[in-house]
Amino acid sequence: MKVLVTGGCGYIGSHTCVELLDNGYDVVVVDNLSNSKENVIEKIKKITGKKIKFYKEDICNKNKLDEIFSKEKIDAVIHFAGFKAVGESVKKPLMYYRNNLDSTITLLEVMNKHNCKKIVFSSSATVYGSPKKLPITEDSSLHTTNPYGTTKLMIEMILNDLYISDNDWSIAILRYFNPIGAHKSGLIGEDPNGIPNNLMPYIVKVATKELKELSVFGNDYDTIDGTGVRDYIHVVDLAKGHIKAIEKVSKDKGIDTYNLGTGNGYSVLQIINTFKEVNKVDVPYKIVERRDGDIASCYASCEKAKKLLNWEAKLDIYEMCRDSYNYVKKNK
Repeated sequence: MKVLVTGGCGYIGSHTCVELLDNGYDVVVVDNLSNSKENVIEKIKKITGKKIKFYKEDICNKNKLDEIFSKEKIDAVIHFAGFKAVGESVKKPLMYYRNNLDSTITLLEVMNKHNCKKIVFSSSATVYGSPKKLPITEDSSLHTTNPYGTTKLMIEMILNDLYISDNDWSIAILRYFNPIGAHKSGLIGEDPNGIPNNLMPYIVKVATKELKELSVFGNDYDTIDGTGVRDYIHVVDLAKGHIKAIEKVSKDKGIDTYNLGTGNGYSVLQIINTFKEVNKVDVPYKIVERRDGDIASCYASCEKAKKLLNWEAKLDIYEMCRDSYNYVKKNK
């Protein structure tokens, strides 16, 4: 079975490519490298011992995408590609709406043309906004607090409408919580261009003295220590969730949504202190004002994924912190 992975050179995409190859799938990657690096393709090959087909293209380019589908005979798609920084989306909403929606609609039109109607979509827990109750289940109310989250929710709506119009589609929507960690080989991990937007790569850059200190956005939330609480999940566990989702869409038509998290919430300070303990390094930090669009607490109920996908997270917070630092040490 041949799977097209959009954004396959990115953080979650690259780890998913490894799991796909290890599970016997043929993999084609399309990535414009706007927030990733081409050398990831060689690293995936080194980890798996298997070749991967790579196209440096933007999936907004319909003609190029059509050529790829014609040439490769794609069976299913995992769609990661898109801008993903919450803060940047608040400052540049039009850029986010244009890119994330246009690329997805273009992809779906090309898939439809080629009768490729199996897709796993990379959504986000941001579609839940500020949750009214915890843990968050898939039928919790949806309300976004930033344009990035709104693009994810709009794409979910597009996919629902697409299925209503054509029941031949098979669609899995995966709402991720907060992926951290890296492959145990240390060859691939989170390596954002420029200043990181997410917590763990920022912690790592401070630990390696690339940055002076970490900014903790707010310590006055209604949480265990005043800092934001999130459901952090190891990226390898998350990648394995995509294998289960591909298996599901391969055998069943329909559309369904699944939370992928651990079901546990950790605060920013708990993550910092665990990282320091596990890796025996210092991580200086300062408390700064809250960040636009952030919420106090967010963690998942993952019972649906366990029941219907036969998936659950296995790796703990210590392994997440260890593997994150191991990746950077090996790639400095």
